[in-house]
Amino acid sequence: MLSFPILGERMAKRSPFKDLVEGTGKSKVGYGKIRFCGRQAANDGLQYFWVDTCCIDKSSSAELSEAINSMFRWYHDAAKCYVYLSDVSVYGSVEKDQVSQWRWKPVFRKSRWFTRGWTLQELIAPASVEFFSMEGERLGDKRSMEQSIHEITGVNVQALQGSPLYYFSVDERMLWAVRRETKREEDAAYSLLGIFDIHMPLIYGEGRKKALKRLKNKIKKSLEDKPPALPPALSSKHEDAFKCQEAEDAPWIVPFDRNPHFTGRELQLAKLREMLSVGRGQTTKVAVMGLGGVGKTQLVLELVYQIREEHKNCSIIWIPATNIESLHQAYVDVARQLSIPGWERDNANLKRHVQGYLSKESSGRWVLVFDNADNIDMWMAKPESEPGSGRLIEFLPRSKQGSIIFTTRDRKAAVKLAHWNMVEVPEMKKEVAKELLQKYLLNLELTKYPQDTEALLAELTYLPLAIVQATAYINENRITLADYLYLLADQEEGVIDLLSEEFADDGRYHNVKNPVATTWLISFEQIRHRDPLAADYLSFMACIDPKDIPQSILPAGASRKKEMDAIGTLSAYSFVGRRSADQCLDLHRLVHLATRNWLRTEGKLTKWAAKAVARLNEVFPDADHKNRNIWRAYLHHARYVFESCVFKVEAVDNGALLWKFGMCVHSDGRYSEAEKTFSQVVGIRKRVLGAEHPDTLTSIGRVAWTLSNQGRWKEAEELEVQVMETRKRVLGSEHPDTLTSMANLASTYRNQGRWKEAEELEVQVMETRKRVLGSEHPSTLSSMANLASTYSNQGRWKDAEELQAKVLQICSRVLGSEHPDKLRSMANLASTYSNQGRWKEAEELEVQVMETRKR
Repeated sequence: MLSFPILGERMAKRSPFKDLVEGTGKSKVGYGKIRFCGRQAANDGLQYFWVDTCCIDKSSSAELSEAINSMFRWYHDAAKCYVYLSDVSVYGSVEKDQVSQWRWKPVFRKSRWFTRGWTLQELIAPASVEFFSMEGERLGDKRSMEQSIHEITGVNVQALQGSPLYYFSVDERMLWAVRRETKREEDAAYSLLGIFDIHMPLIYGEGRKKALKRLKNKIKKSLEDKPPALPPALSSKHEDAFKCQEAEDAPWIVPFDRNPHFTGRELQLAKLREMLSVGRGQTTKVAVMGLGGVGKTQLVLELVYQIREEHKNCSIIWIPATNIESLHQAYVDVARQLSIPGWERDNANLKRHVQGYLSKESSGRWVLVFDNADNIDMWMAKPESEPGSGRLIEFLPRSKQGSIIFTTRDRKAAVKLAHWNMVEVPEMKKEVAKELLQKYLLNLELTKYPQDTEALLAELTYLPLAIVQATAYINENRITLADYLYLLADQEEGVIDLLSEEFADDGRYHNVKNPVATTWLISFEQIRHRDPLAADYLSFMACIDPKDIPQSILPAGASRKKEMDAIGTLSAYSFVGRRSADQCLDLHRLVHLATRNWLRTEGKLTKWAAKAVARLNEVFPDADHKNRNIWRAYLHHARYVFESCVFKVEAVDNGALLWKFGMCVHSDGRYSEAEKTFSQVVGIRKRVLGAEHPDTLTSIGRVAWTLSNQGRWKEAEELEVQVMETRKRVLGSEHPDTLTSMANLASTYRNQGRWKEAEELEVQVMETRKRVLGSEHPSTLSSMANLASTYSNQGRWKDAEELQAKVLQICSRVLGSEHPDKLRSMANLASTYSNQGRWKEAEELEVQVMETRKR
């Protein structure tokens, strides 16, 4: 008897018998596998090898029938079976001498070879089965990998070890094949002839059901002829096992047609397929999560249609889980369509009936989708109104042939339902969003202006739901993209109206609102019910800028843990993103808009805007340079509050925040913005305190200060004269505030080159401060420095030097050698020396100032 190996391979890109006879097969991809088999046989010292596709003339029905009926025996008698896995690579990114099992084993478990009908006998019949990668590297054999193969295929380990197949019941052997597929439908039966030691003629064209029926009759006859001493191979579940195999089209319970406009998401589809294909010996659970409107439902819908195309015998069941009512109604429909016995008589236990049905191995492969599983309480809480009933999560079916997919907006729900198996759906990439826009537009000419297209997609945040809604409005009203952009630039209420427009969408539930502005309402309510602090944070953030939100600006919670949980809840719903670099939060722009609409509808927007002002006033620091990093992070949030349509400029409580804001933006050199802010403060203080109140006069002085810094000397002068004269009358000519206003006016004169007028005022201020405050008071020293500056501007170097030297001497004695004011006075004196050509003296002072400031 000849000793020869057999090549086991997947039914793809094979080199058939005719090609080899005519010599035309060498250029085909499959020919490489034949070369491999020849080389490996030679390496193993075998003279001949056999490959079914090139050793059987399939054009001859007699030869084909004989070969199929003899195939199991041929595999059994072969010296070895080489399994060439064209979809398993051992290398990837590593060098050839660094082959690691951890790289190829996950891919090995997902190989399509384990899903084909004909490969079952290739696995079981031969005594020796060796597996090879696409590079021809040996991965192992059936004996060394039997546990992994058992987990992947469900085939009993004893069967893999060579125990006679009649030791295993018909049910068990049928279940080994139930998840496998064949290219020709009749082969679902013909590929099992050897597994059951049956011979019968092939009748291609009879169909799957008839072929399996003939096989079943042959098995029954065979069992009747067996001696009773042999182990019983036919159980009471025999009919169920065959019923599963006979099903040409398994149940399809999906409420939506396929979306012809589905676009992109290749990465997420591939990841889902990968997760669903990994055999773990238990039910696979996967959660698809992302922001409402990002396209989770459409992604899973496309996935199940793809699965259906490839696996006709896989049941697909879709259950909307928005609320308990929709879920119950879906279970009724599922029980009816699956013809589950007794469900009508025991309606209260519907979930248990469906669970039991799908948990049977005879139910075959199935995918169960729970869409919109956002309310985790619905899954985890035990219903109080139904005594004896369990939690919804406890009614999930369990079967190693089944997969459960949840779609949810809530990452926390995703973790509890599917643990680590999650696929996050991010916002669309720009090019994919553009493709989606084009698919939905009736007039493609509208996209010929790239700037309008890109601007519109950016405004819609590349959110699929917003894009579909926009195109519906554009198509219906026959407007351009620029027209829609113009509408989006309207006042907030107008934009809300636009984004609240209902539109036809066959891919969404009829009882659920689909516009962007309302799609998150259910999420808002869930958050408010489950995590009140998270709802408060969302309301607060809706009243400030949605970008770059420091966590320190949020209102304090009952504990740090409560605060972290609240932020986690908003992150779980994809409402906010957390930046690892600075721990700032970003609230999705359309969620921000929708939340404001929600608050306005609830009559709470004004209340939360006031809370935002109060909190900002509480955390906003003074304009000191050392606080610059803090107040710069808060500025744009205060600005957003001021520009809000609900901000009341005249409110007394708002004046304090306006003042802090003005001081900070002035310190940052944004004088025009400071002018506007201080003017608002003036208006509040005039109304509340009166036109001559000291605080009112101070705020007018700040307006003049900003005008002066903008070079608007005349306007500044007018205000400063007004303040000075009023303070003289109200406070007295020697009051510190009066002297400050005189000094400010002198500075304005100096900036205009009006040296004499400036000098007169500065001398008056200096002398008065010496008498009232003392010659060493900081304000007195400041006035002396200002007068010295005026002398310098007139070229009166000696007068300037004398005053500056005196200021420096006092600063050194009173403030210390390293005080900023002392260093400033040294720098001023050095400048005066320099202007007189006294370079050495100037240099000595400048070096001393520089080294001290460095230190």
